[in-house]
Amino acid sequence: MRVAFACRLLLLLAPVTLVAQRQQIQELQRDMALLQDQIRSTNDKLASLTLLVEQVLDRVNSANTSVVVLDKNVKETLRDQEKVLVAPVAALGSKVDSMSNEFRFVRESVADLNGRLGKLQTQVGDLKSAVDVLAAPPAPPPGGYATPSGGGSPAMSADLLYNNARRDQTGGQLDLALAQYQEFVRNFPNADLAPQAEFHIGEIHYAKGDLQAAIEAFDLVLEKYPENQKTPDAMYMKAMSFAKAGDKASAGRELRALLKKYPDGEVAGKARSRLKELGL
Repeated sequence: MRVAFACRLLLLLAPVTLVAQRQQIQELQRDMALLQDQIRSTNDKLASLTLLVEQVLDRVNSANTSVVVLDKNVKETLRDQEKVLVAPVAALGSKVDSMSNEFRFVRESVADLNGRLGKLQTQVGDLKSAVDVLAAPPAPPPGGYATPSGGGSPAMSADLLYNNARRDQTGGQLDLALAQYQEFVRNFPNADLAPQAEFHIGEIHYAKGDLQAAIEAFDLVLEKYPENQKTPDAMYMKAMSFAKAGDKASAGRELRALLKKYPDGEVAGKARSRLKELGL
């Protein structure tokens, strides 16, 4: 009985179960169709995106190629310009250096020429003074150099005494000229020609080979008359006295001091030449 009841119950419920299963299958089929549509749409979008990426990559590659070509062209242009400009620039630099050396030599030559002109002017003045002395009346007896105690004018003027000394020096009478210069600086220490007289005393000692006395005389010019037209000459001759005595270090020190104080003076060119000759 029970089995028969169960069988009848299954027969009654079977159609209902089949209908429910059929509906589930239909819904599942519908979901599958929707999913397939979404997959197809996604595939289409991926295909479009892939195409865009490929186009971008092509453009990037093209741009890279253009940059490489441009870089190569720029480098080649720079190399060509360098080849064109290096030689003229180097030649211009050499010309500038050469012109600088030439200007330096010209400046030194001009300085040396100025020194020679200055000496020539001095010699012309000395010659004029000698002519004036020869045209003047005879000098008074010796012993009349000093100023009388009564306060009158000296028996021999400072100019006449100096001119006599210069005449004797240029005539080779060194001892007589030396005595007259010494007499001049004793009696006329503040005269305009006193620095020149003191300098010529040093010159005479230098010419006679008494180098220590020459150095002392040139030192007196620098100490008693530090700023006068003979100061550079005194510094130069003091250096030459040291050099002639074999004291190259002292000579170099004096020449450098001269160039420092009078870098563009008339004797600066000679001072530089002497430094080169001394190897300093």
